[in-house]
Amino acid sequence: MSSSSFSRPGAIDLSQLAARAKASGPAGGAPGGPGAPAPAGGASYVLESSEQTFEADAIRPSTQHPVVVELYSPRVATGHELSDALAAVANASEGRFLLVRLNVDAAPGIVQALQLQAVPTVLAIISGQAVPLFQGVLPREQVQQAVDQVLKTAVANGMVGRARPVAPGTGSAGQPDDGAVDEDQPDPRFAAADEALAAGDFARARDEFDRLLQANPNDTEAALGKAQAGLFARASVLDPGQTLARAGDPTDVQAQLDAADLDLVSGQVEDAFDRLLAVVRRGGGDRDTARVRLLELFETVGPTDPRVLAARRSLMAALF
Repeated sequence: MSSSSFSRPGAIDLSQLAARAKASGPAGGAPGGPGAPAPAGGASYVLESSEQTFEADAIRPSTQHPVVVELYSPRVATGHELSDALAAVANASEGRFLLVRLNVDAAPGIVQALQLQAVPTVLAIISGQAVPLFQGVLPREQVQQAVDQVLKTAVANGMVGRARPVAPGTGSAGQPDDGAVDEDQPDPRFAAADEALAAGDFARARDEFDRLLQANPNDTEAALGKAQAGLFARASVLDPGQTLARAGDPTDVQAQLDAADLDLVSGQVEDAFDRLLAVVRRGGGDRDTARVRLLELFETVGPTDPRVLAARRSLMAALF
């Protein structure tokens, strides 16, 4: 699923790097470096890249979903701690972003292009623009906070795509080891929905995802897409100033629903949840309306997100 254009002060345009990588031709994947193992299901959202495949692995997919890049060196003794933390956060996100790992010792061209000064360094790529996140080894909690900011930025720019899992037996660029080439094209199932999203027709995108769900109710990607498109469809017709002014009245339930949508679009996830939980706790005839909307927002953020898990516990306590 595609996104709108993205630009941010301090971002690094990787278009020249992509062009150079394309001109150099394809190459085999880089040898795997240290990192967290794949989850029990066999697939993960962690991809080992190389200088030759970086454009296909990281830059091109960043037009569909956020990419976080870990620039590491096996020479850094404590680097595996950061690798483990990043991999854990990536796999817990279930595709909200792809973690691409690159051994800088084997990628001098990228080191020069990014003007890398220290390893490990972590950066984010959204729509071909690289933004430095941090240097050095951080604990998982701080890694999660940095990634959350990336995801908020992606949502604010209309990026609602999800990364595909990296299956066992694939090469660096996510290509089968038998030599077949995967051009990393968007999933054709979502072509109509992607077209609607790109045009800003969120209502039509929601309907397209709903059509896919009718054909396969277990399609989790379509369910996520429907929830996110529904959020953007609702938020796109709201006046933020008027909505937040109305939300000053806690008894105006529709205002609370609308304000929660605006909270979520702007990345204020906990505020959105807390606003609707307050409606549920107050009881009354609109309690179930707030509960249903809260469940929709849970789906939008992702069922394994720690904030969703905490809010779900609060919802259960409020209901029972």
